[in-house]
Amino acid sequence: NHHSCTIFFVVLLQFHHVFSINTLSPNEALTISSNKTLVSPGDVFELGFFKTTTRNSQDSADRWYLGIWYKTTSERTYVWIANRDNPLHNSIGTLKISHANLVLLDQSDTPVWSTNLTGVVQSSVTAELLANGNFVLRGSYSTEDEFMWQSFDFPVDTLLPEMKLGWNLKPGPERILTSWKSPTDPSSGDFSFMLETHTIRLHEFYLLKNEFIVYRTGPWNGVRFNGIPKMQNWSYIVNSFTDNNGEVAYAFHVDNHNIHSRFRMSSTGYLQVITWTKTVPQRNMFWSFPEDSCDAYKVCGPYAYCDMNTTPTCNCIKGFVPKNASRWELRDMSGGCVRSSRLSCGEGDGFLRMSQMKLPETSEAVAVLVDKRIGFKECKERCIRDCNCTGFANMDIMNGESRCVIWSGELVDMRNYVA
Repeated sequence: NHHSCTIFFVVLLQFHHVFSINTLSPNEALTISSNKTLVSPGDVFELGFFKTTTRNSQDSADRWYLGIWYKTTSERTYVWIANRDNPLHNSIGTLKISHANLVLLDQSDTPVWSTNLTGVVQSSVTAELLANGNFVLRGSYSTEDEFMWQSFDFPVDTLLPEMKLGWNLKPGPERILTSWKSPTDPSSGDFSFMLETHTIRLHEFYLLKNEFIVYRTGPWNGVRFNGIPKMQNWSYIVNSFTDNNGEVAYAFHVDNHNIHSRFRMSSTGYLQVITWTKTVPQRNMFWSFPEDSCDAYKVCGPYAYCDMNTTPTCNCIKGFVPKNASRWELRDMSGGCVRSSRLSCGEGDGFLRMSQMKLPETSEAVAVLVDKRIGFKECKERCIRDCNCTGFANMDIMNGESRCVIWSGELVDMRNYVA
C-alpha cells in the first residue's frame, strides 16, 4: 500500500509539469480542440484560446481568439490578444511556428494572424511565455533579453509592469492602448491612450475618443505626469520614463511581489489603474482618469482654469475676462477668456504666480523652450525678453536638474489641484 501511494504521487507531479510548460517549439502546435495552454513561470499568466459569443435576433455566433490572461484571478481577465480584429469563427484553430514566425491558422489553414517577420535567418525558433506576461519569439542566436518579436510591442488595452508605452525612434510600432469595443467584444474600440509626439523633450499622454482628445495627463516632470498628482501616492508602483535617442516611452514596475497592478483603457473611456493582492485575487482597487469634470479636455477654453471648489468651476486667470460674457453667464465657458488690457511688452508688465496647477498644453504653444541648465530667475528673464511669451514654468526634475518651459501662444487646458 505504501509503495502504490508513492507511485501515484510521482504521476501527479509529472502530469502537472506537462501542462505548466511555457515554451512552444518548432515541432509543436497549440490547437483549440486540444485545450492545452502555455503557463508562465510562477503560474501568473496563461496563454491559449478563448471564445466570446455574440447573440442577436437571428442567431448566436462564437468568435475565438488567441490571448493571454491572469491564471489566478477569480474572474477571467485578459491582458493581450493576438487576433482581436480578426477572430476565428469556429472551434478550429492552430498556433504554430512556421518559417521563423508565429502563425495562427483557421480551419482552412489560412493565416488570420502572424508575427510577420521578414528576412529572418534562424536555424531554430521557439516561442515562450515569460514570467512577466510577455510572449516572445527567440532565435537560436538570441541572448536572454533579446527577442525576434515580443507581444509587449503590440499592446491591446492593457499595460503590464515592464511594458513600455510610447514610440521607438527606430522603425517599429507605436505602442498605444486601445479599448475593447465593449466589455464582451475585444475588437478595437473607440478609446485610445497614446503619447503626444509633436513637441521636443516635453511629453504627455492623451486619451482620445476616435480622433478627438478627451483628456490630457500633463507633461512628465521627472517624477510623475504633472496632471496626475495622485501618482506620487502610489507607494508600490515605481514610474519611469525613457527619453533618449532610441525611444521615448513610459513604463512602471511593482516593488511588492504580493501585488499585481495593471493599467487598462476601458471600453467606457477611462484609464484605470487596477490593483489586487495574490491572497485576495477578487478584490480590486481602482484609480480612474479622467477623475472629474475639470479633467475634461479644454473644458474652460483659453486663459481660464478649472477648479472643482468654485461655482462655476471655470475661472478666468487674473487679468483676463470672459471672451463672451453672455455665454459665460449661461455656463457655456468653452470660449475662454481674453486679456482685460493689452501687454506693453516692456515696463508695467508682470507675472501672476499660479501654484498647484496643471501645466497648459504644450503642443498648442507656438514655441516651447526646454532648457535643463537655467533656474527660475533666468527662465523669467527669457520670458520677459520674448514679446510673444505668455507664461513660463520652472519644473523641478530628478538628478538636481530643472527645466525652463516657455509658452508662446494661448494657455489652454489648465486646472487647479488645491484640495
